[in-house]
Amino acid sequence: MPEFPNLIHFAIPFFVFSMLLELYVTTREKYKETKGYETKDAFASIAMGLGNVFLGFASKVLVLLALSWVYENFRLFTIPVAWWSFVLLFFADDLAYYWFHRISHECRLFWASHVVHHSSEHYNLSTALRQTWSGGFYSFIFWLWLPLLGFHPAMILLQMSISLLYQFWIHTEAINKLPRWFEAVFNTPSHHRVHHGSNPIYLDRNHAGILIIWDKLFGTFQPELEDEKVKYGLVNNINTYNPVKIAFIEWWNMLKDTFTGKKSLKDRFQYLIKPPGWKHDGTGKLSDDLRQEWLNSNKQK
Repeated sequence: MPEFPNLIHFAIPFFVFSMLLELYVTTREKYKETKGYETKDAFASIAMGLGNVFLGFASKVLVLLALSWVYENFRLFTIPVAWWSFVLLFFADDLAYYWFHRISHECRLFWASHVVHHSSEHYNLSTALRQTWSGGFYSFIFWLWLPLLGFHPAMILLQMSISLLYQFWIHTEAINKLPRWFEAVFNTPSHHRVHHGSNPIYLDRNHAGILIIWDKLFGTFQPELEDEKVKYGLVNNINTYNPVKIAFIEWWNMLKDTFTGKKSLKDRFQYLIKPPGWKHDGTGKLSDDLRQEWLNSNKQK
């Protein structure tokens, strides 16, 4: 098995330096309208990141075993470790990430772990560290088609790390818009601010990892609007800095909805697979409903 360095561990000093630099920059008068850093919120995000790293030792073993099992037993081709295969893997991994990320917003079972990343009402580089403690144990299923094609598991894990590192720097309000050609192709702070917005028009948009082209191709792209300032967080915020609650509160809510009350077996199952906001009695509102209400309201203005 080829050996590649663990890029995330090497990047930790860069993370710390970047957050300190951002903290300095955003205290300037030019950025007085941003929410910036809030001590409890930032430490909660860092705690979630540290928990993700520690639990990552266990989840990475599971992921490696799963990828290796598919690669060793079912691969259709054998793709060599070469520069051109990394180019192909770059696009394949980014497509896998798009669908993982999109489904994580459209299926409550995956949202239960992904909601952690959206739980902060602030948007800065520390928010990028607010990572799941549970998702790593099952989200890898979106990447199983890569070893099936013949990409080596070590290559896949390396590219997944590269994608995660890229997404760190886009969690900031200190960068407004980049050159038009870059905004057209790549995920940027502007695009990702939209993704973290709880404004109805911004809900479940811009699921990109590195390339924003997937959102444009599959109809989930939404530009940041000058007259609609992003409001960060959730439609219903959890209002806690407790890392354990942040990590598991949606799991609790989902399982409570699934197993309590008088419901049919079908309805219980649908609480796991339907989007967040769905209710069996029809009283729930999905992000599409909220977006349509916003669009109708703004047409009348």
